[in-house]
Amino acid sequence: MQLDQSGLEILDKDECRDLLRRATIGRIVFTHQALPAIQPVNFVLSRGDIVIRTSRTSRLATAAADTIVAFEIDEFDTTVRTGWSVVVIGHTQGVTDPSDIAILEALPLVSWAPGERDTFIRIRPELITGRRVHSTIESEATR
Repeated sequence: MQLDQSGLEILDKDECRDLLRRATIGRIVFTHQALPAIQPVNFVLSRGDIVIRTSRTSRLATAAADTIVAFEIDEFDTTVRTGWSVVVIGHTQGVTDPSDIAILEALPLVSWAPGERDTFIRIRPELITGRRVHSTIESEATR
């Protein structure tokens, strides 16, 4: 197990991708009106890309078209003090090709938010990093 300078386990790219395949909610970080914005989104992984469905008039669709974004998923258990986080950095692309849209519409991507979701955004991962924190409860109890 490889640790970073803070003592967190460094996850390899394969484990990060596996966690991305299992998650359904993430956070996309983009720039809106020259300021950082973070928005929770439903997503799926398709052909190695992160796919999000939104409204074409949303601030996300407007701000995250053909730009670089960060995308993050995580899971933590505050009782036993364990968890992990995966961060993806990549370029976004609005999907406009009708054959690509037809493929994406068949994916199990269901938004929890109300309203019409008529636009797909694809994030092409260029940098994938992950960290895991292990419980410190046992080590604290033995002190």
